[in-house]
Amino acid sequence: MKLTHSCIVTENITQLRLFYQNVLQIEPKIYEERYVEFLTECGILSLFSASAHERLVPGSVYPAANKSVILEFQVDDVDREYARLQQMEIEWVRKPTTESWGNRTVYFRDPEGNLVEFFCDVSNRE
Repeated sequence: MKLTHSCIVTENITQLRLFYQNVLQIEPKIYEERYVEFLTECGILSLFSASAHERLVPGSVYPAANKSVILEFQVDDVDREYARLQQMEIEWVRKPTTESWGNRTVYFRDPEGNLVEFFCDVSNRE
């Protein structure tokens, strides 16, 4: 079995597309402005229009209501990414912190409140 996609269903696909395009620095593949994919090294982050999803599976999702999933992205340098993202209006949940297990992490929210983590392994760094 292989997990291939994580999908955010949204009422404002353009706003989230622009946010993730800036945060991830990945040019997305856009399908008729109702579905967008960001291809990463290990899977796809997709955005799907709430109205289009509602036609497929009525009543199954509630956009901007997530409080239980974290989108985690491994980056080369958390502090460099944190500095780069300071120019954006981002709700920071936790500033860069080195965890006891050796990861350096930063947590923030996307415009719909979804929790995003950037992390890197610093256990072998001086």
